[in-house]
Amino acid sequence: MSLAGSPALRRYSRHLLIPEVGLAGQERLAAARVLVVGSGGLGSPVLQYLAAAGVGRIGVMDDDTVDETNLQRQTIFTTGDVGRAKAASAAEHLRALNPYVAVDAIPVRFTAANARELVRLYDLVVDCTDRFSTRYLVNDACVLEGKPDIYASIFRFDGQVSVFGAPGGPCYRCLYPEAPPAGSVPTCAEGGVLGVLGGIVGALQANEALKLLLRIGEPLVGRLLLVDALGGRTREIAYERDPACALCGDAPTIRDVRASDEDDEAPLDGEIEPSELDAALANAQLLDVREPHEVVLGIVDGALHVPASELEARLHELDSARQYVVACRVGAKSRWAVQRLRDAGFLRVRHLRGGLLAYAASRPEFEFF
Repeated sequence: MSLAGSPALRRYSRHLLIPEVGLAGQERLAAARVLVVGSGGLGSPVLQYLAAAGVGRIGVMDDDTVDETNLQRQTIFTTGDVGRAKAASAAEHLRALNPYVAVDAIPVRFTAANARELVRLYDLVVDCTDRFSTRYLVNDACVLEGKPDIYASIFRFDGQVSVFGAPGGPCYRCLYPEAPPAGSVPTCAEGGVLGVLGGIVGALQANEALKLLLRIGEPLVGRLLLVDALGGRTREIAYERDPACALCGDAPTIRDVRASDEDDEAPLDGEIEPSELDAALANAQLLDVREPHEVVLGIVDGALHVPASELEARLHELDSARQYVVACRVGAKSRWAVQRLRDAGFLRVRHLRGGLLAYAASRPEFEFF
């Protein structure tokens, strides 16, 4: 794509001054196509920097809507965007930021049904998700389609960045062969995250994307960059392609994408919606399994609080003959708790879908959770 004589050249003038970029590099960016999966804490800086840099086509994939709790770190959104679809809202902001780039708003979840088809349309993928199931799915689709996967994750004060699926390089499964048990690792929505950490780590992801598109520098292939925002330090861990990797090894057994065993959206037996909680509590006890630092945000009157981390040691405090509705902040810890309770013989337990945050959203009088 030739930019000679384009009115956009002045916009990119500071790129053109860099010998490693220049006009040829800027034209390479203009011809590039990047799929960004997730527009949250990581996706916000990634999307804005890629659009500002002049990446020709950007796919914004997110099936969520903007919530007020997002605004502490998801800087692509404003207060006026609350309640809007994230993909459409982010795309609108990107077009306002740079009218010379094309933006695809994709308001659906990245699934096994659409993964390979979508990845095939772009030159590389930036994984800005916070679900293990999606990370494995992005990795697998990228390796199978021969596209780089720029990975990152953040939690509280810590982040990590790497590049998977580069020719001859390792993949996510080489580093983490198996996903942890569903619900065992908290997400940012459950454990919190320093807002600025998304900006730090997301900018590193955008940097890796631009290096790959420009074919310059040393991408983080076979290197996991760890960011400690609290200590103000970074360190690097080297890793190699695993010859025994089920996906990219010498004798792979994974030959297509597949749905993960971790499916947080699959309903549990006896699951109730937030709108049904008040009626359910007429005959049941609310069992709040949030951790102590989460409960300071507020608790429902009459709820029994037993943190998920203490549940197994405190099962003797519960009455197996009583009905319980189990809840946490967003529904992940409580899913695990329900399964553990049922395994222990508590058969009169139900799960609050979406957690107390979803319940509070349906009740204007609640301003916590």
